[in-house]
Amino acid sequence: MYFCRIKTPDNAQINCQFLFVSLKSNMPLSISNSKCFPSPSERGSLILVINPGSTSTKIAIYDHLEVVCQSTIRHSSEELARYGSIGEQLPFRKQLVMEQLNTAGINLSSLHAIIGRGGLIKPVSSGIYQVNELMKKHLRSGFQGQHACNLGGLIAADIAALCLQDVQAYIADPVVVDELQPCARIAGHPLFERRSIFHALNQKAVARIYARETGVPYEELNLVVAHLGGGISVGAHCRGQVIDVNQALDGEGPFSPERSGTLPAGQLAEICYSGNYTHHEVTAMLNGKGGLTALCGSNNMQQLFDYAQSGDKYTKLILEALCYQVAKEIGAMSAALKGDVDGVILTGGIAYNSWITDSIAQYVSFIASVHVYPGEDEMAALAMNVQMALSGEIEVKEYR
Repeated sequence: MYFCRIKTPDNAQINCQFLFVSLKSNMPLSISNSKCFPSPSERGSLILVINPGSTSTKIAIYDHLEVVCQSTIRHSSEELARYGSIGEQLPFRKQLVMEQLNTAGINLSSLHAIIGRGGLIKPVSSGIYQVNELMKKHLRSGFQGQHACNLGGLIAADIAALCLQDVQAYIADPVVVDELQPCARIAGHPLFERRSIFHALNQKAVARIYARETGVPYEELNLVVAHLGGGISVGAHCRGQVIDVNQALDGEGPFSPERSGTLPAGQLAEICYSGNYTHHEVTAMLNGKGGLTALCGSNNMQQLFDYAQSGDKYTKLILEALCYQVAKEIGAMSAALKGDVDGVILTGGIAYNSWITDSIAQYVSFIASVHVYPGEDEMAALAMNVQMALSGEIEVKEYR
């Protein structure tokens, strides 16, 4: 259940309450008009945002940058177990999105644009991309891997095709955004290379928000942005491009609630060939069962912080080590910017904890002023990208 505030033609406000239910019918649904919503011509253009995750699909309707309504559809393990692959979930998830729109009374004719969370496509530069046939092919095949985020652009494109008016489908700043400078790609052996996989959407969004607040274009700033969440990525933003960043997915940079980060390479090689662990078990150590999960038995930051505050010296040491490693990575990215840093930004869910952010700031405030933007609002970030494209502030790019 959620609440949303809607403006009527006479600027009165109606507080509407919707209870979203999951319909079990496989019959296609039409999108009905709602008494709560003025006609499309009176409302102006609406943006539909779709964000598929591993166990949920988030949707939201925006009027420019103001959220009109939003919902999170939870998917049980039993529901998802019916599908052999991520791609097979497409009709199921699309149907649920249509049901939610129908329940909320959103008419497809009121949509001006649809944007989905970007997937594991080819490495691309930052920006907003129109979903084309090549992108759909790569999203279906999982060009760089299988993840539910691959469904974002596909659902957006399918719904856009149902609209009678000219509605385009987009993605923006997928995790495979790659703007690394050439020397940042080099690893210490020719069989290895450093790759750019990070929290591009949130990093870029908070960097642009900071730029607007300071009155300086993002493309004229040098920033170090640290995303602190289930994974931790720290990027060097040089005049609008992330020229270096740790590969936050599977084994580089600070450890996090679920990921081990950089591990001693020799010890890792010994474990791999010890005969005690399978390939799957070792990769799980790197991503999913590493970091705080392995060190403390929990990925719940608030719970671990409470333990530390109540006198648990070991847990406190681990949290101090996390802050220490994040600070070191911020220092490294500052070096990538040759010390010319306009600001350090801390964002992500862990940034809600002031003890964590204060601890990091104590290490790095000598570099530049530290600014905290807690949370990760991917929905607003996606909507912001569409709005900037519609207003001509940024150019829609072609995927090829």
